[in-house]
Amino acid sequence: MDIYKINKHYSLYLFFLTILIIVPLVKMINVEIQYTNLFCFFLISTIGIMHGSLDNIKGIKILKFYGIKNKYLFYLSYVFISILVIGLWFIFPNLILSIFLLIAAYHFGKEDCNCGIKIENKFVDFFYLLKGSIVILAPLFLKKDQTIEIFETINYQLLLVSNEQLILPLIFLSFLSNFFLAYWGKSNGFLIADWFTIIALNATFSPLVAFTIYFCFLHSVRHSLSLIYEINKISFNKGLTSFLKKSLPLTFITCTTFIIGVYVLNNYFSLNSAVLKVVFIGLASLTFPHILLEYLLEKNEKRA
Repeated sequence: MDIYKINKHYSLYLFFLTILIIVPLVKMINVEIQYTNLFCFFLISTIGIMHGSLDNIKGIKILKFYGIKNKYLFYLSYVFISILVIGLWFIFPNLILSIFLLIAAYHFGKEDCNCGIKIENKFVDFFYLLKGSIVILAPLFLKKDQTIEIFETINYQLLLVSNEQLILPLIFLSFLSNFFLAYWGKSNGFLIADWFTIIALNATFSPLVAFTIYFCFLHSVRHSLSLIYEINKISFNKGLTSFLKKSLPLTFITCTTFIIGVYVLNNYFSLNSAVLKVVFIGLASLTFPHILLEYLLEKNEKRA
């Protein structure tokens, strides 16, 4: 089975699991789970970030393209960009997180539909942005107050909230983008199942829980499946074993850093606030170098 079919089946399984089991079960039980933020933090800092834990291998590959032999240059550059993003956030929180949300939307849109689908179209990047924007727009539309509370916790004033009439048309455009991407990629439209999964999750759960399920079990798992397939196209089990061995070191380091961040910030803020700050600012600090790495790798592989 090729990676396209693997991702297609995974999307459909997750969609039906969400619609037929998770959502009805949550509606029926209707209970509040204590320490939800901590549980989400644990999932994001392990399963969520695992899909980027092979960035060191990709980075060394890029260095070879430029004839650079010192692999430590990659680690220094990656850490420097991450720290720079955190530093700039403290100075320009609105600007940095606005850029982060745009880049994250584009990244989600691109990675979630580039799972075995090759799209060649001059407008494709715009439609990637529209597709991925549903991850941000859905909680704003369905759980506005809770979403605003999260943004306020991380000292961010979302300008889009003050212009609510734009949100619904953007959601509609995000929905339409799936049809264009499915048509250009010659897929049978399983991307639309992902869109409805995100809507269902945000209609049922709090914004953080909905994002956690999407980020960990749709975005991260899908990307990890692609990496496992690249490692070993014949044996999934061997590919999975190799992936786990290669990904655990950086996953452990990043998770430990996140935990230290929560511990330090908890001295100045409540535990929930500390968790939210580390989750979103931490993800922003990792997303910038991660996406830059993907861009450089794609650019150089096309030249090769």
